[in-house]
Amino acid sequence: MTALVVAGPSGLSEHDGGPRHPEQPSRLVAVMEGVRALGPEHEVVSPAVSEASMDDLARVHERDYLDWLASFCAEGGGDIDADTYARPDSWTAARRAAGAGLAALGELVQRGDGVAFVPVRPPGHHATGNRAMGFCLLNNVAVAAASRTALGERVLIVDWDVHHGNGTQEIFWDDPAVLYVSTHQHPLYPGTGRPGEVGGPAAAGLTLNLPLPAGATGDVVRAALDEEARATIEEFGPDWVLVSCGFDAHRDDPLSDLQLSSGDFAELARVVRDFAPRPGRLALFLEGGYQAEALASSVEATLGALLGGSGRPTAPTSGGPGFAHLRADGATRQRAIEKVRTEADR
Repeated sequence: MTALVVAGPSGLSEHDGGPRHPEQPSRLVAVMEGVRALGPEHEVVSPAVSEASMDDLARVHERDYLDWLASFCAEGGGDIDADTYARPDSWTAARRAAGAGLAALGELVQRGDGVAFVPVRPPGHHATGNRAMGFCLLNNVAVAAASRTALGERVLIVDWDVHHGNGTQEIFWDDPAVLYVSTHQHPLYPGTGRPGEVGGPAAAGLTLNLPLPAGATGDVVRAALDEEARATIEEFGPDWVLVSCGFDAHRDDPLSDLQLSSGDFAELARVVRDFAPRPGRLALFLEGGYQAEALASSVEATLGALLGGSGRPTAPTSGGPGFAHLRADGATRQRAIEKVRTEADR
């Protein structure tokens, strides 16, 4: 039996932006309903979670930014931009969210087996090294990834949130130890994630963006990962697979226009599981997802697929646009990679 390591939930009551903000504590209630729906036949392990240290955070965030965020929250917080806020308890909540990812990976290392799920808020993948944005204060998946690259390991980050993880891309832009692969609706917030964005001179080709048009269905997203990204992933040879696991590509989500079902997330989970080099090297980090029923059913379907159960997902979707974009974008990526390498050789 594959154990499910659940590091959380963290943020059930903290960091509350009020009932009108889509990134609400109630999201975690729905997420945990999906976990409980897996049933008693699955072993669930809950490691202790503590706040990430400043040294942990400083691997990916600038010290000046961390000091500013801590002070901003201590002084009462407020709106950071049109979408992003902080409250007096947000600094602690954000550090616990980042710490949960570290606890999850630590538990997997200790067990040598299992799959980890990190249900936390605030989410993280839009947070850059020196800026909070897109509901995100600290970049949870980046903190976890950097904890492993610091030990000489290689990390694949698959980001299937409907919004491009600009913060994660920026942090690892020129890092040869991290491969960042993102499927996302484009155009959509934050506007980044074009196929020609391929990484810096030391990591050309290790940023792989797979933008999709509005209306794309699950078959297109699966093809993006299983066909377009697989060769790059296999050549990279990751020691770890971390997933920025947003569920806002669901067709019922109010913030996007992709058309996935919960069954599609189960299929994506099976594809991503194959990228892990061995058991105990796969962890999923909650990012977006803003419709309660879609969140619960998608979490259940995703984790059920990874634990070997059939679950009760709705049928996968197909027939939407996007395949032509994938084929054309592959040529764009290759030209961009060659340009970066040529300029680096000068």
